Amino acid sequence: QVQLVESGGGLVQAGGSLRLSCAASGRTFSSYAMGWFRQAPGKEREFVAAISWTHGTLYNVDSVKDRFTISRDNAKNTAYLQMNSLKSEDTAVYYCAAGSQWGAPSRYPTNYAYWGQGTQVTVSS
Repeated sequence: QVQLVESGGGLVQAGGSLRLSCAASGRTFSSYAMGWFRQAPGKEREFVAAISWTHGTLYNVDSVKDRFTISRDNAKNTAYLQMNSLKSEDTAVYYCAAGSQWGAPSRYPTNYAYWGQGTQVTVSS
């Protein structure tokens, strides 16, 4: 069982930055692929980025190319999403998720068994 708690969301002006954190419980965090997804009002949940247990990364290139960076610190049981050059269209609730153990990063929500409660990111234009 893995429990996830996101933090770091808030209100920021367009062009600004935020760093989201996802703190995980359990001693096996380092073995899980971790992902970040987001959901804007009236829209489906969208893949943002993912990172494997070996730190391999996968991004939704169209949405976040060269602006967002996913990382993890296994010693702290925490995954991060650094978001730069934020745009109004980045406004959403951001969720972190834990996927398959020893697995590759995935863009598909069905590959993630554990989800956090989400943190709101609002970008004002």
